[in-house]
Amino acid sequence: MDENAGRTVGGAGAGDEVGAVFIAEIERGYRAQKLQAERALDQLEAADWHRALDDDGNSIAVIVRHLTGNLRSRWTDFLTSDGEKSDRNRDGEFESGLHGREEMLAAWDEAFKVVFDTLAALAPSDLGRTVTIRDQPLGVVSAILRNFEHTGHHVGQIVLLAKHWRGPEWRTLSIPKKR
Repeated sequence: MDENAGRTVGGAGAGDEVGAVFIAEIERGYRAQKLQAERALDQLEAADWHRALDDDGNSIAVIVRHLTGNLRSRWTDFLTSDGEKSDRNRDGEFESGLHGREEMLAAWDEAFKVVFDTLAALAPSDLGRTVTIRDQPLGVVSAILRNFEHTGHHVGQIVLLAKHWRGPEWRTLSIPKKR
């Protein structure tokens, strides 16, 4: 058996380098998710924000409000308080209402600012810590990945619905077919 098996390559600093790369890549990923959603949102007519596929479906406005509430709650005081903040009205995020586009986008920008500010303040050594979400302990890496996946899920919903509502007027967010 190799006596070096399981040891970090490159010595003590390699873990910090990997941690710094992880934090930078997560930030890059959140920025890409935000931009993808915004490119879809920019194509919407005012009424498109509030349309749902069926009576049980969520509109884009509801998804934006839910994602905004989730990001703000999870990332505010990320290392020091429960990720489910007491002032969050999660159920209210799913209620239909005619919230204005500018109001929703301002809250969206502020929520992502909390994410980016928190990521900028994280040190690689923080990745080994434990945080809580709804009184359940989670490793920092697990909490970050869980929220990153959650955000990507909802960004995909926003893009799908926006594409559906715009129909032939949709401008692709990636390489067009047959190009």
